[in-house]
Order: sequence, then C-alpha cells, then structure tokens
Amino acid sequence: MGMTLLEAVVAGREGGELGSLPLPERFTAATVRLSDVGMFQGETDKDVRRSLRIDEVPMPELAPDEALVAVMASSVNYNTVWSAIFEPIPTFRFLQQLGRSGGWDARHDLPHHILGSDASGVVVRTGSSVRRWSIGDHVVVTPAYVDGQEPATHSDGMLGSEQRAWGFETNFGGLAHFAVVRASQLLSKSPLLTWEEAAVNPLCAATAYRMLVSDRGARMKQGDVVLIWGATGGLGSYAVQFVRNGGGIPVGVVSSAEKADTLRRLGCEAVIDRSEIEQGDRTVLQRPDGWKKLGSAVRAAVGEDPHIVFEHVGRATFAASVFVARRGGTVVTCGSSTGYEHMFDNRYLWMKLKRLIGSHGANLHEQWEVNRLINMGRIVPTLSKTYALDDVASAVRSVQVNEHIGKVGVLCLAPQPGLGVTDPVGRARVGEDRFRLFQDGDGDVRSAPTACP
Repeated sequence: MGMTLLEAVVAGREGGELGSLPLPERFTAATVRLSDVGMFQGETDKDVRRSLRIDEVPMPELAPDEALVAVMASSVNYNTVWSAIFEPIPTFRFLQQLGRSGGWDARHDLPHHILGSDASGVVVRTGSSVRRWSIGDHVVVTPAYVDGQEPATHSDGMLGSEQRAWGFETNFGGLAHFAVVRASQLLSKSPLLTWEEAAVNPLCAATAYRMLVSDRGARMKQGDVVLIWGATGGLGSYAVQFVRNGGGIPVGVVSSAEKADTLRRLGCEAVIDRSEIEQGDRTVLQRPDGWKKLGSAVRAAVGEDPHIVFEHVGRATFAASVFVARRGGTVVTCGSSTGYEHMFDNRYLWMKLKRLIGSHGANLHEQWEVNRLINMGRIVPTLSKTYALDDVASAVRSVQVNEHIGKVGVLCLAPQPGLGVTDPVGRARVGEDRFRLFQDGDGDVRSAPTACP
C-alpha cells in the first residue's frame, strides 16, 4: 500500500509527490457544534473542555483563489475561547451570514465550525488563480480574510466591510490537519523556527505591530513610555519586543511574581505586579483609587506617565488606561477579553486631549513586515507550551483561565515538537536561548530543534 498524503507531508516529501497523492475525503479538526450553542446557558464557569470536540470532517472543495494547507502546527488565541463559549454571540452567526453570500462562501455555513486563526504548514493544493504559491511551499497563515475586489481593501485590508478573522468569522481554520485559506493570507515560514514556533506568531505579533508601530496605530517613537497590559501574554509579549526594538520604554503589567521574572528575561526592566495594586480586590482598577495607585506605580518605575497605553483587557482595565495616559497621550485598543462594555471618566479624555485608537488585526503588508523581523531574529516567538491536537481543549482552557504565559502552541500534523528548522546556522546565530525564553520560564524545556520535516 502506497504512502498517503498525510504521511508524505510529515516525511517532508517534495511538491511533485505531494501533488500526485489524492486528498483524503475526511480529516481531523477541532470544532464546536451548532447543536451545542445553548449548553452554557445560566452557568458561571463556561468550561471550553465541554464544548470543544475533535471530529472527522469532510474535505471542502477549493475556490480558485485559495490554497489547501496541511497544518503542521497551530496556536490558541482568545477568539477560540469566544467561539467555544458561544459569546458574545455564537460564531455560527458569522458562518450563516457568510454563507448567505452564495457561491464559494456557501461552503462555510455548516453545523460544525473548524476553529483556529494561526497556522504553519505545507501547501498541498492551489486554486486555479493562485500564482505566487506552489505545492510543497512551507508557509504561515495570517488571519486577515479579505475581499480583494472590495475598493476599501486597496487602501487598507482591514478597512473592507467584508474583512473577516479567519477561523473565527470563517470556517476551515487552523486547528486541524488541513486548512483552507485565501492565497492573500500566506507568507513564507521562517527557516529559523520550528513548526510550532512559526505557528504562534501571525495573529498576535502582527496585531501588536499595527497597534504600536504602523502609521495606522499609535506611531510609537523613540523614548515613548508604553504601558503594556498582560505583558507576558500573547499580545503583550510581542508588544514588549516592538517597544524595545523601537527605542521605547516598556512598562509591563503582570499578575504574579513568576510572570514578572519572565518579563525581565525578555528585557523589560520596568514591571508592575497588578496583584500588589489589587490586594485581593479585583475591581480596584475600575475605581479612581486604583487608577491613582497604578499611576503612582508607573511613575515610580520610570519617572513619568505613559505616552501610550497598550490596551486589550477591556472592562477590567480600560478606565485605568484612560486615566494614566499622560496629557496628549494615546490609548490604543484591539480587544476586550474581560468584557466589551467599558465605563470610564470621559473628563480625563477630553480635558487632557488624549486619543483613543481602535486597532484590529493587521493587513498583509504589516504582516509581511513582522515576518521580515522574525526572519532576521529581531522578533522571537513567545511560545511557552505545546499541546497535541487531541488535547486542544486543555490548551484552550489554559488560555481561558489565564494559566498560560506567552503563546500556547498546538501540534497538528507535526509528530513531535522541535521539527521544521531549515536554517540551523541562522538559528544558532540568533541564539537558542532567545527562542526558549518563555519555555524555560514555564518549565517546558524541549530537546534541541531538529531539521525538517
């Protein structure tokens, strides 16, 4: 009996052989089901381990502008938590809305939703209009799912009304053995990185880049003090790196002494442990006395108020963010993991001439710039722990309850961690310790990376 396509991908076979092998009719994927949408009604702890499933799903047909990627690794983002608890709305509504567009979009409206907005892997099929990618290419998948025929997309891919987050507002995401992506989502995988290291970067690293560095974000400059909430989390750990690289002064907020130690290893010397401010009162940062404590802690750390506040926590921190930003400063926000409805004192915004900037994802050019920095070793992955696809529910639960640091990876087709590095000399030049900053900090030290596959 001959080799299957999955076996050939794992064995590192070339594009010609991959293209000659038939696609499987079904494949393994992490899903939520439409029939489970009401399962958490009235419950306080909406444990994602109850709603996330490993299913065998049908292989979809490929549109002309799409590629089929055999996923070696993926990662967990907070949008997977939202999908798995069916909040703030069930993501099946996104799939149904997309399906009503008809044509190729109708494929997305299914009774199961394949999740995941990050991936690294190997191209195994391309649609008839795909020109820049070939079977056998090693790629990472970026999450911005845009309509190239929409005029606003050509100003900024994130401005189009049809822009969606792949694997959250579309089906066929990255937490699976195969993923369906538009060709405009693909970038070359860094040869310095393992499959799981490459998979954790696209969504969080590029989101942080747009928020801080891009001319569509806060436009950070040298010497800017930047307050970074959740500085050892998925977004914050990349934000710290961008601030340091750009000559800014990162002030990282974390929730424990252990996370503070990890943050200092990343190079962030100014660290605030929010547990020392809260003193057991998780609501203090929503009140003026808590805002003032935070402001005092920032000034004690760096001597002045922040030019920029990097905000993504939402309801629990937003009022404090508006307060502590200096006169004329900026609060840039990309999300609200603790709730979307914010209460803040608007006097501190208008009377002190502060700015609020909404930021969402990153366009393809911003993603390309981030990928370039990763290829140069100037931005390193913040992978802390890697799970098998069969245990993806535990991976998502760790993010749901904030047990993790950095990014959580998920092996899909990669049989073990440490595979996929094709430039070991370049990796050694950057320094193995740089790639292990968060793994060592979490006690999850792996064996040395192995060359491809």
